[in-house]
Amino acid sequence: MNTAHKNLTRRYLLWAYKTTKESFERIERKTTQLIVDEYIQRSVNKAAKPSGSSKAAYAALVKEFDVYIANKLKDETKQKFADDKRQALHPQYLYLKNRLAAIEQAIKHFLGPKELKKIEALFEAEFTERILKAREH
Repeated sequence: MNTAHKNLTRRYLLWAYKTTKESFERIERKTTQLIVDEYIQRSVNKAAKPSGSSKAAYAALVKEFDVYIANKLKDETKQKFADDKRQALHPQYLYLKNRLAAIEQAIKHFLGPKELKKIEALFEAEFTERILKAREH
């Protein structure tokens, strides 16, 4: 493969990886977030609670977080699973998972395993930078 062809192949695989990984992670990150949120929820429930006039306001904040987690769980179930029992994967989720694995294999095949590691690192750096640069309005 000549250099121009290899560059075009690399750019296409990079684009395919990025777009597929973003779509897949939009769903998959809910699972990871739920694990973290549930840990935080347990810690908050064990923590000291205010007394007096602040007690109700604090309880409302905790309840709001509980509702947030419950809604995220419903959303994750709807996007990731084809059934409410969470046993069969949703076709879109399964397709994205399989497509991402195939793209990773194609990167290894056409560009080598080291290039896959570079692309994964670029993606991680890009998304970390997006998070760090995000501003609340």
